[in-house]
Amino acid sequence: MRTIRVFTALAAAGLLALTGCGDGGGATGGSGPGGIKPPKIDKLASLGAGEGQVNVVAWAGYVENGSTDPKVDWVSGFEKETGCKVNVKVAGTSDEMVTLMKTGDYDVVSASGDASLRLIYGGEVAPVNTDLVANYKDVFDGLKLKQWNSVDGVSYGIPHGRGANVLMYRTDKVTPAPTSWSAVFDANSPYKGKVTAYDSPIYIADAALYLMKHQPDLGIKNPYALDEKQFAAAVDLLKKQNEQIGEYWSDYTKEVQAFKSGNSVVGTAWQVIVNLAKADGAPVEAILPEEGATGWSDTWMISAKAKHPNCGYLWMNHIIDPEANAAVAEWFGEAPANKLSCAKTADKNHCATFHAADEAYFDKVWFWSTPVEQCLDGRTDVKCKDYSAWTQAWTTIKG
Repeated sequence: MRTIRVFTALAAAGLLALTGCGDGGGATGGSGPGGIKPPKIDKLASLGAGEGQVNVVAWAGYVENGSTDPKVDWVSGFEKETGCKVNVKVAGTSDEMVTLMKTGDYDVVSASGDASLRLIYGGEVAPVNTDLVANYKDVFDGLKLKQWNSVDGVSYGIPHGRGANVLMYRTDKVTPAPTSWSAVFDANSPYKGKVTAYDSPIYIADAALYLMKHQPDLGIKNPYALDEKQFAAAVDLLKKQNEQIGEYWSDYTKEVQAFKSGNSVVGTAWQVIVNLAKADGAPVEAILPEEGATGWSDTWMISAKAKHPNCGYLWMNHIIDPEANAAVAEWFGEAPANKLSCAKTADKNHCATFHAADEAYFDKVWFWSTPVEQCLDGRTDVKCKDYSAWTQAWTTIKG
């Protein structure tokens, strides 16, 4: 079974809460909320000899050396080729990643959008000299210089991969086949008690995205930038949805079993969950609904205090090497960052399944971002609800 991260969103405030802004395809970098500039940190000018090791903070499944599965190993070859021993610390949350990077004990991190800009604005990571990363030229353009991995056109990381939160449904129970998130938000749903949703405050953005299309008078332009009125509407929608929910999920294995048993018949999921459910015999399909969806994109970033910067750069180049990136994308269950990886996957349909080269598909995806008081949609005449408010509301929504 593929290893997969279970995202845990976090609450934070002020500068420490700054994160990347999803924008339905991702705009290029800017100064960030409130015009805040990151600290001045020089990028590595040239690549020198490796220091013998590299300390990595990563999501489970991103740094595999054969210990989990002997057939899954893209670390041993790197160590032999470069002389850089890989020491990995697996982190369970973005919060843990940020804390670990602040210690200065780690050289690189596989940061998600709910951590990357916090690391940039906190001065914990340095700009990346992409000229020193040979494989960067083959990364999909749709992943380069986005708001979660760059500022003012300066790259702060190497894209790793991406994925969308899709709508999964049982084909034998949900008819006709859904085309909209109305399948989970309709107050009169015929699937009451069989609807499932992702158990995290960040799920409020899914409701906001739905309202963007179905209540345009609310004026929502970014599902992570909600003023008081917009936020209240999203919370109200989720409270009504709660009456339809059979269970919320955060453990992907439990969602697979719920769909297999029929305890859940429709709800939000990841493509890898769909694949696993099908492999287990569940009659399921999934779509990217007409409203679009939320999603994630991860970035390899180098510490501003890296003790092994050369090995760090060698690792960042290796992990987006076509073969390594193909291997991790298949193991984890996501679209690879390197466009040449699609020819290297064991499953020749992998990139088609995960829409790796389909920019029109990802143009409909709002990548996870942590809300802050300075509205991420650029408004300055109002204050938006920050993540602490989202966290408090989520407790109320559920109970």
